[in-house]
Amino acid sequence: MSIVIKVPAVGESITEVTIGQWFKNDGEFVEMDEVICELESDKATFELTAESSGVLHTKAEEGDTLEIGAVICEIDPEGKEGDSPQPAAAIETEKAPEEKTASTSEAKSTGETKEMHVPTVGESITEVTLASWIKEDGDYVELDEIIAEVDSDKATFELPAEAAGILRHVAGEGDTLEIGDLICKIEVMEGGAPEATEATENTTAQESKSTTSSNETYATGHASPAASKILSEKGIDPATVKGTGKDGRITKEDAEKAEKTKPAASAPAKPAAKSSSAETKDSPAKGDRSERREKMTSLRRTISRRLVAVKNETAMLTTFNEVNMKPIMDLRKQYKDKFKERYEVNLGFMSFFTKAACIALQEWPAVNAQIDGNEIIFHDYCDISIAVSSPKGLVVPVIRNAENLSFSGIEKEVVRLAVKARDGKLTIDEMTGGTFTLTNGGIFGSMMSTPIINAPQAAILGMHNIVQRPMAVNGEVKILPMMYLALSYDHRIIDGRESVSFLVRMKELLEDPARLMLGI
Repeated sequence: MSIVIKVPAVGESITEVTIGQWFKNDGEFVEMDEVICELESDKATFELTAESSGVLHTKAEEGDTLEIGAVICEIDPEGKEGDSPQPAAAIETEKAPEEKTASTSEAKSTGETKEMHVPTVGESITEVTLASWIKEDGDYVELDEIIAEVDSDKATFELPAEAAGILRHVAGEGDTLEIGDLICKIEVMEGGAPEATEATENTTAQESKSTTSSNETYATGHASPAASKILSEKGIDPATVKGTGKDGRITKEDAEKAEKTKPAASAPAKPAAKSSSAETKDSPAKGDRSERREKMTSLRRTISRRLVAVKNETAMLTTFNEVNMKPIMDLRKQYKDKFKERYEVNLGFMSFFTKAACIALQEWPAVNAQIDGNEIIFHDYCDISIAVSSPKGLVVPVIRNAENLSFSGIEKEVVRLAVKARDGKLTIDEMTGGTFTLTNGGIFGSMMSTPIINAPQAAILGMHNIVQRPMAVNGEVKILPMMYLALSYDHRIIDGRESVSFLVRMKELLEDPARLMLGI
């Protein structure tokens, strides 16, 4: 009996995952606990392992979005290595020509037309947008074959065919439809896929009478609904665009890449009158006005939702201070080579700021707290969240018990978490439970900012660019490397006294690294 493997629960707030890639193919033999695929959520990437040894039978494809608990694959424990099923293409080539002819000749229309309507995809969803047609108009589709992708304000859904037959589009790509609206029709066929559709046969008959190439079909040079709309907005004739889709069909991507052909250069004509030359002079220059659309990833949608919620649900306020970075820069310059030689990691600014933050947080515990209903939770430990920019978006891994780590320990943790973030290998545990956040916009050149709190935390410290500025020191003007610090905090539990005192303490520790190392 086959063992059914379902999408596991990977976090309290995660309701769906996307299959990133299959490491084992359908029909391959897998060992128990062997990694068979990679799952992506809006927070992290996970590896799915085999629950038994046997032959793998996949139930979903790469890119499919599945809810928690949905069946993702099955494993036949009685199967043996090498028992992978023979590919359908190989089976088809073994058929005799007579059998092929017989099978295709049996395909015929039943005269029935199956109407497909937009299904109910959620209680609060009243309309959807037809994102893309996966199967073209006039294509033969199998029962339950995915024919289109539909977008709602919460997720993307795949639309499977409700019958086998010839697909006829009713709605176009980009159309907004209400639940229950007609989206397409299927001319039901019996006996498998026909050798050629009626539309193709008619086109072929017409082509035999013309001088066009025999390789062209009805789809050659024809733009899809979405592509046609884009070309119309650009003012481009579809006849000038080369299609890369099936049989030369112009796809949405072709339309987005297409540029309006420039007319051949000719000798400039003399102005007929002064008025026409004046009009030409006054008219604005026209340049490229192309646009492109990209679907937001689930991670980006989650980030957007969380940031808006923080702005709406907290009494957020930001206070500033500035720090003379010369003492830390001199210390790093003096000992960075010996530090790297001994600990095999660079001595960066993050370890100084993390150590200073831990000392200041223990002295001002409200900055290290959070609200839970009508209660305030004070933390006696410092789990410092570090904002890291990854290819998929901003992620915030956590350095656990940073107050107990040395400078080298903090630097090694920062490097380890940053590498995992950029490789998309962070786990849920590594990104949850922080008590305070550090974000360094200075690496991108930020002079000053007001960072948004990383909920449910109560505060976040923003580091910025180091700039040489004239400063008054003991009655003299000196050029010093200065950095602005910004503390955004939830005014519901942190008052001005705590926030300002926290920043002043950070300034004292950073401008005198000896106090930082001695903890005084």
